[in-house]
Amino acid sequence: MTNASVTGDVHEIRNDLCQNLNSIVNVTEEFITTCGNNSIAEDTEFGNYMIRMVKMVVIFLFSIIVIVGLIGNSMVVIVVAFNQQMRSTTNLLIINLAVADLLFIIFCVPFTATDYVLPFWPFGDLWCKGVQYLIVVTAYASVYTLVLMSLDRFLAVVHPITSMYVRTEKNANTAIFIIWGVILILAVPVLNRHGEVTYSYPNENYTVCEFLDQDLNRPEGYSQPVYQVRKAKAKDEV
Repeated sequence: MTNASVTGDVHEIRNDLCQNLNSIVNVTEEFITTCGNNSIAEDTEFGNYMIRMVKMVVIFLFSIIVIVGLIGNSMVVIVVAFNQQMRSTTNLLIINLAVADLLFIIFCVPFTATDYVLPFWPFGDLWCKGVQYLIVVTAYASVYTLVLMSLDRFLAVVHPITSMYVRTEKNANTAIFIIWGVILILAVPVLNRHGEVTYSYPNENYTVCEFLDQDLNRPEGYSQPVYQVRKAKAKDEV
């Protein structure tokens, strides 16, 4: 049973209730018709109202994220990059973290918001893959930069003298370069596992950018646990 059929059943029940009013009190045929039509109109109006509210909330929250993120991370990069005295291993990692956050804010947040606000994906299948790829890359870059920062703080506190030869600007840049290279390579399968999908409904079609459940090479899905979760979710929606 789909959502459309559930809605249809609700409308039928309401129409039956309106019809049954005639067995309780004498009502006109016009009242019965108006009663059923009002129920459908109220459902449609409420649904449209909720859609408008979701769009407004998404636009407001994502705008705040973009503005605050751009200003904050840009200031971090500018202050540390143009101040030679602040070129320490910790600050280099902070710059790398700020750069990863900036890339996420610029290339991911606006397009994710668009996917929520619009009933279709307007940027095509290629950029759908690119956005999902960048989301994964920037997320992992942030996580592993934090790991490097934790390792740097551990060496600085536990081995302050002996770690001076390891915690250098050159080694920090090398570590940053390595993690970006590894992440960019390991995230390549994401390109193949995301795409633009079209859903057809009686009134119109919707396109979304999402994880692809099936593939010719992997009929069971790219990740069996992920596929099972999505499959269970799909069953709940039915």
